[in-house]
Amino acid sequence: MASAQERKILQVLEGKTVSPPPIWLMRQAGRYLPEYRQTREKAGSFLNLCYTPDFAVEVTLQPIRRYGFDAAILFSDILVIPDAMKRNVRFEEGRGPLLDPIDEAGIADLEAAMDMAHLDPVMETVRRLRAELPHETTLLGFCGAPWTIATYMIAGHGTPDQAPARLFAYKSPEVFLKLLDYLADVSADYLIRQIDAGADAVQIFDSWAGVLGEVEFDAFAVKPVRRMVDRIRAARPGAKIIAFAKGAGLLLRDYRAGTDADAIGLDWSVPLSFAAELQKEGPIQGNLDPMRVVAGETALDEGIDRILSVLSNGPLIFNLGHGITPQADPDNVTRLVNRVRGR
Repeated sequence: MASAQERKILQVLEGKTVSPPPIWLMRQAGRYLPEYRQTREKAGSFLNLCYTPDFAVEVTLQPIRRYGFDAAILFSDILVIPDAMKRNVRFEEGRGPLLDPIDEAGIADLEAAMDMAHLDPVMETVRRLRAELPHETTLLGFCGAPWTIATYMIAGHGTPDQAPARLFAYKSPEVFLKLLDYLADVSADYLIRQIDAGADAVQIFDSWAGVLGEVEFDAFAVKPVRRMVDRIRAARPGAKIIAFAKGAGLLLRDYRAGTDADAIGLDWSVPLSFAAELQKEGPIQGNLDPMRVVAGETALDEGIDRILSVLSNGPLIFNLGHGITPQADPDNVTRLVNRVRGR
């Protein structure tokens, strides 16, 4: 029986080079899988899928059964945090996530509105997953980063450049920083609960970090995540944390040191030469273009081989540069896993 120390992703997060590198994929439980679509239909709604442990456990395990990934990531959504704050989160077909936009008065009332017990079903899912997963499989918990959650809360939906949140931050800087601090504290506590329930490591997703300028990136992306990391490590000193700031580009140069994350995730736009420089400072995760998985064949093989040729001699978790898309052929994922593992 494998021990937790033998889980390959945890070895990489300790700074070790593992060959072949361990692999998991962002959104590996998703609409590209027919078994996921069947379970999603049974659940009736996306949030019911997230909050019903029977469904959430099933869809988390589906890609593990099919591909044997080195990690399973809890099936949930970054917006369960504002949902627990009673922001009327809902998912509408063709429109994506929607929630009630928040204003200064709403931000002042957030602490009173927060219901952490609303997230108890997520903890039950984590506990059941750790019990049911193969012993060698790392279980990842996750949440959204404060900046990304704040963008949805202020606009009430996703926008291409997150102008509503940026404008709010410029016009009401003290209130905006208060929102980020509160989101950091609540999100850190949420991740601590996931760790206590059985998660081996956690990932913080900053999906909208790429719209920020240099000063704003430090204030809105780096400092709130560092606040989370410090709070998590104060409570659970051995916690392993991956931070993913999509679109951050050259600002990733100081992101690991600024956040104190064990590993940093890279999107597909990060040049491999730059990724290799970042890898000298510690573990990295990424960064295959998800469209290569859709294309398959030579485009897929070349993308995989290029990453392995540059990054496999250092601490690497092989992943996509963002989530797998619904258009991906499941057989292409099999091809991806086999090629990474040298089969």
